[in-house]
Amino acid sequence: MDYELILNDIKPTLDEKNEIDEVSSNLMNFLQESCDENGIDAKVALVGSVAKDTALKGKSDIDIFIAFPLDTDKQYLKEVGLDLAHECCRKFESTPEHHFASHPYVTTHINGFEVDIVPCYAINDGTELKSAVDRTILHTRYVKANLSEDQIDEVLLLKRFMSMTGTYGSEFKVGGFAGYLCELLIIHYGTFENTLNNALNWKYGETIDLENYGTSGLFNDPLIVIDPTDMNRNVGAALRLDKMAEFIQSARNYIFSDNKNDYFYPLKRNLDKQELLNEFNSRNGDLITICFDIPDIPLDTLHPQLRKTTEALERKLNDEEFNVFKADYWSDERESAVILLELASSELNDVKVNVGPKVFINQACENFAAKYGRENCYVQGDFLVHSQKREFNNAKDLVEHILTPEHIGLIKVGKNLKKTIINTYRFINLDELDNDDYLEFLDDFINPGQYIVR
Repeated sequence: MDYELILNDIKPTLDEKNEIDEVSSNLMNFLQESCDENGIDAKVALVGSVAKDTALKGKSDIDIFIAFPLDTDKQYLKEVGLDLAHECCRKFESTPEHHFASHPYVTTHINGFEVDIVPCYAINDGTELKSAVDRTILHTRYVKANLSEDQIDEVLLLKRFMSMTGTYGSEFKVGGFAGYLCELLIIHYGTFENTLNNALNWKYGETIDLENYGTSGLFNDPLIVIDPTDMNRNVGAALRLDKMAEFIQSARNYIFSDNKNDYFYPLKRNLDKQELLNEFNSRNGDLITICFDIPDIPLDTLHPQLRKTTEALERKLNDEEFNVFKADYWSDERESAVILLELASSELNDVKVNVGPKVFINQACENFAAKYGRENCYVQGDFLVHSQKREFNNAKDLVEHILTPEHIGLIKVGKNLKKTIINTYRFINLDELDNDDYLEFLDDFINPGQYIVR
């Protein structure tokens, strides 16, 4: 397939590249001069996709690392690194935002570009690692040394394909492929098409070890890609199994598709609110929609806790024999979140069967009969059972019971969410919220396979 037209659409324009080069150079020069003039022993480096020339159009975020010698005191590194970042923000009239990886760093916006200014340690290999961000400079060096000029386009095609099929991005909200992982896949397989063709034969635990370190046995992950700069790290550790599976099926669908171009462009979505609501109604299930406030915490903390809470609530409902067909969450990432549960039915009969031991296990059966009354026990198959009245025969009543200070311990709730969900939750109708992100969530909920096939 000829990818020239697609590449013209997804590669940064010459003007964008010139602007990003100018802005990044100005920032780096200012920071390095500040270090030199103030006797700060540190070297400034441009890292990430911009430095490797693998950024997609409109995604040219600037990542600047300030690398201190290995013997630098950690507190000094934090304080001086943040001071330099703040000084840079004042110089370029931007507002600093504090974020946290292994230690604090600053994110800001300058000339329309998102800029991260991150202090780190200058290391030569993974054995010298003192914080997780220290590897990033090594990653940039490795990719620039091993990715050919022609393969840059192959990386862009892979990143774009993953973006459009919902499998790109290692942040927890997505759980997909990181940019560095994409670059290593192209270094290993050579081209975008070779990567897709090989992905069709991936199995759980698929291993890529570019430097033949032989350390794959340290990991039990869906995809194991040994970091060429650190033999004790799996670059694919953040990749969820479902996202790996979605990529494999996307690759399969793409290879056999007559509309390959469509895989590189956004979905043509129907976000008509009433039509979406009608589609939910036509499924004849029962919906429970729980809306609550969210705390002011980093997104990489918020999303794992929202997922954990959603899955725990789903499990509890299923344990009580409410058949949850599907559960998912949405958040505007500023003020509120929604947990959506779709059930085959939210009403059950008043009686449930309590299954005991097999009748062949004498003492266990005696204990079971003693507890529930011999006259109340009977046999189903080869199990001794008894019938008992349900505590809850309505799913919403059970949820209300759980979301109280006394009973929230019945499920595993994200620790930062516990207080807010108890104090602020309310049941809402599906149509009460009205913004495009929420409608996209509803569309994804009801049409989950639309990203992977065109």
